[in-house]
Amino acid sequence: MLPRKREGQGDVVEGETENNNNSNTIKYVSVTSPVKKHRISDTAAADSTVNDDTFAIRNSSGSSSVVEPAMAPGDSNHNDIDEDLHSRQLAVYGRETMRRLFASNVLVSGMQGLGAEIAKNLILAGVKSVTLHDEGVVELWDLSSNFVFSEDDVGKNRALASVQKLQELNNAVVICTLTTKLTKEQLSNFQAVVFTDISLEKAIEFNDYCHNHQPPISFIKSEVRGLFGTVFCDFGPEFTVFDVDGEEPHTGIIASISNDNPALVSCVDDERLEFQDGDLVVFSEVHGMMELNDGKPRKIKSARPYSFTLEEDTTAFGTYVKGGIVTQVKQPKVLNFKPLREALKEPGDFLLSDFAKFDRPLLLHIAFQALDKFISDFGRFPVAGSEEDAQKLASIAANINECLGEGKVEDINPKLLRQFAFGAKAVLNPMAAMFGGIVGQEVVKACSGKFHPLFQFFYFDSVESLPTEPLDPSDFKPLNSRYDAQISVFGSKLQKKLDDAKVFMVGSGALGCEFLKNLALMGVSCGSQGKLTITDDDVIEKSNLSRQFLFRDWNIGQAKSTVAASAAASINPRLKIEALQNRVGPETEGVFNDTFWEKLTVVINALDNVNARLYVDQRCLYFQKPLLESGTLGAKCNTQMVIPHLTENYGASRDPPEKQAPMCTVHSFPHNIDHCLTWARSEFEGLLEKTPAEVNAYLSNPVEYATSMKNAGDAQAKDNLERVLECLDREKCETFQDCITWARLRFEDYFVNRVKQLIFTFPEEAATSTGAPFWSAPKRFPHPLQFSAADTSHLNFIIAASILRAETFGISVPDWVKNPKMLSEAVDKVIVPDFQPREGVKIETDEKAASLSTASVDDAAVINELLLKLELCRNNLPSGFRMKPISFEKDDDTNYHMDLIAGLANMRARNYSIPEVDKLKAKFIAGRIIPAIATSTAMATGLVCLELYKVLDGAHKVEDYRNTFANLALPLFSMAEPVPPKVMKHRDMSWTVWDRWILKDNPTLRELIQWLKDKGLNAYSISYGSCLLFNSMFPRHKERLDKKVVDVAREIAKAELPPYRSHLDVVVACEDDDDNDIDIPQVSIYYG
Repeated sequence: MLPRKREGQGDVVEGETENNNNSNTIKYVSVTSPVKKHRISDTAAADSTVNDDTFAIRNSSGSSSVVEPAMAPGDSNHNDIDEDLHSRQLAVYGRETMRRLFASNVLVSGMQGLGAEIAKNLILAGVKSVTLHDEGVVELWDLSSNFVFSEDDVGKNRALASVQKLQELNNAVVICTLTTKLTKEQLSNFQAVVFTDISLEKAIEFNDYCHNHQPPISFIKSEVRGLFGTVFCDFGPEFTVFDVDGEEPHTGIIASISNDNPALVSCVDDERLEFQDGDLVVFSEVHGMMELNDGKPRKIKSARPYSFTLEEDTTAFGTYVKGGIVTQVKQPKVLNFKPLREALKEPGDFLLSDFAKFDRPLLLHIAFQALDKFISDFGRFPVAGSEEDAQKLASIAANINECLGEGKVEDINPKLLRQFAFGAKAVLNPMAAMFGGIVGQEVVKACSGKFHPLFQFFYFDSVESLPTEPLDPSDFKPLNSRYDAQISVFGSKLQKKLDDAKVFMVGSGALGCEFLKNLALMGVSCGSQGKLTITDDDVIEKSNLSRQFLFRDWNIGQAKSTVAASAAASINPRLKIEALQNRVGPETEGVFNDTFWEKLTVVINALDNVNARLYVDQRCLYFQKPLLESGTLGAKCNTQMVIPHLTENYGASRDPPEKQAPMCTVHSFPHNIDHCLTWARSEFEGLLEKTPAEVNAYLSNPVEYATSMKNAGDAQAKDNLERVLECLDREKCETFQDCITWARLRFEDYFVNRVKQLIFTFPEEAATSTGAPFWSAPKRFPHPLQFSAADTSHLNFIIAASILRAETFGISVPDWVKNPKMLSEAVDKVIVPDFQPREGVKIETDEKAASLSTASVDDAAVINELLLKLELCRNNLPSGFRMKPISFEKDDDTNYHMDLIAGLANMRARNYSIPEVDKLKAKFIAGRIIPAIATSTAMATGLVCLELYKVLDGAHKVEDYRNTFANLALPLFSMAEPVPPKVMKHRDMSWTVWDRWILKDNPTLRELIQWLKDKGLNAYSISYGSCLLFNSMFPRHKERLDKKVVDVAREIAKAELPPYRSHLDVVVACEDDDDNDIDIPQVSIYYG
């Protein structure tokens, strides 16, 4: 948990310790707080680290050069993880990886824009300590890319100037500084070291030390130079990766196994198998062929969607009878990294990002070496716009290339080297954000063994982001402004376009915070004509703080957009920003009206749901505005550019809908934990939210409620009334003992009686109408539970259920409920009636059934009887009695919501012999938590902002734009041109989804039809919304032809046209002269 820190209450404390290896001083700077609520418990030794070389986690005990004078506020002795804070990150990494991170010390050398981004991502991730190293001072130039610097910091040491703002991100991370020359011996204090501004000679020296150190120290060198970037990784001679992709092991439910060599294994067609040839799998729960249940990993081949062959002779095995689960075994992978001095000469395969630039990485490999030699020879970077310097760099590159012999590049590409030279000194914010995400993730891999490291070189460029028009050397000259670095790459004309941009950003969560930081540093909407409008209707929660880095713990409960806007303005005070709390949708078109949309330059989506994205996409399509779209899912991210007339729109292609389990599977035949959790969430909402709300609806207006139930007269109305009556009569609670009784009887009903009834109705030997076994895969035969107060999971269910039941009835909870002995005594008092299964009980088995309610002919009579009973109950209630419905809240671990859902799901899983899950995993599934980490978010926004340069320049072609899919876990980068929109043609006309035909001067229906006739189009139907204004088939419609279109819409469609709108849109169905339907654009009729 983050320490709570109030504004005005913190003070900066600096402590210095002498380094034992040399005379350098390490400075620890932290913001202390009078209130220290630690994220973790203080149960480990202060210097505890994970000492296990096989995980490539370095044990730094015994080293004394990084001394922590006292633990930072939020002591780093990480044993218990604050799941409220880190839930989204835990969903990506898991507990073990998080614990390894909490034990890792990391050095980040070079605190320009890239160093700050890397440090930010690591601090948010929660490593044990981050040491910032920089010998230089802040220059105005740095403000183009470093979000922690302000103009007041100019002249201060970069590392020292970074500490306070970085410490605010996570007070549980120790932040140290080094401000003098670094020696290789100091590197032994760290599990991973990152260099962002270092000569090749020094990098080789440091890397040799790290590579040969025991245990090896993970070494990362990364640079961003203008629109070019590189990463090099060396994690040692033998680095073990324990989880190469972070995906859950794939599983399958077995349908049959042959006695063959090799054996054929077939699985049920419930879900496609994701196995690949060469995978290792283990078998469990196989009946008959028991030999496979030995837990031994077996290799598969010939993997198909629903079958595979096993590299094993099963002819002598028992005959397969039924059942069985097959599960992938994930294998560790050992990587043999080369040190930098060897890898420079023999780089091996480069990690590609853009197949259109297949030969680019080797050229950039040479270019970055040439730049290092240029700086070494001349003591400076090439000057932006200097043809002489560009020629010198190209000459050095040519010499290096000649030395490569057969491996040399055929075309040294002087134009590209010129672009490289011009921008070499600049660290651009979008590049820093992108590479900060990549490098931050590589450090996590180095410290944990989670995900596959980058092996070993990655080169990237975005020269397409440059303005399309040639620039004069004078355009690159510095203006003594905070944007000089950016101007040295793009020129001052594009900077002016950035300044004056009118931007609409939808959402200010994780993506929104990163975007705001980027836009503020780039100077977008910072000019006199510019404006950035941001809207988000959400408020800040604790779980946001691990990645939505503009928020602090004292902002919890405040509006996201307001806090984010204020934080962005503190990064760049010139930012013209307005924060709104409106949801973007049809209901707010009065706020975001036509005038608002028409003035915009570009729209940036920072949303987390598809429906909102589709709405914004339609608005951008309508008003022909560029839309920059992105999204993340754990370590994966994607970006999509939606550019008027150049690309297809966001809604042109959609993912297939998520597969839903049939209702009968969830309620009676679950076969995985997801089914159990879906059922548990449904039961929670029914018992604690919907039924109490239904009770209150009845009590608030009994007469009206009774009338509506009678009018409905169906099975659903009957079910509602039965639940209300049950709540107010048979299961009404007046004391906490009543709540315990209710909970105990619920346990019996759910996990004993219902199962007894199910297996009475469908015994284990039952057959279907075709004679096949009823309990065949994927169905699992259940067994009733036997309640035991000695079983803590049984008692925990009782605690959670009784406490929440008490809350709905407003009953106070006694302290003794958490005393197992006293609780057991209270449970023992409950009289549990015997249960006898009944004949003729209908249990739904149809997978297509949408409801479990069964209608009957006498529903109306039963409803009347229930209403009479309810009336009697109501008369016995205290005056003003109401229940308190409970809405599910997953992110509060003290409210017992997840305790109950996990309890319900795990007891049900136990019924069906399904593996149980802990509360955290239950929260991920039942709470539908989207896995999220700061690194993929940073990368996505960096990529989008590289595209924003193109959008605001305004003259790029579709082939200049890039859509990206990336998976930092693999790592994989896939960039491609956007898909152009589909073109429709008629005669000499052509149009796309982006076109809208406009007809002004308030035309009549006849004039509209004639206007289309002149284009060779015969209009036979005109509609507004869902209402038909004209159709040639109806003779009476001809009477409307001489009326204004707007008047017909008001009269026939009852259109209420708001005063801010001066047009309406109609859909016209047309044919050509050969009676072929022609799909024409929407027609806008202007009447104002």
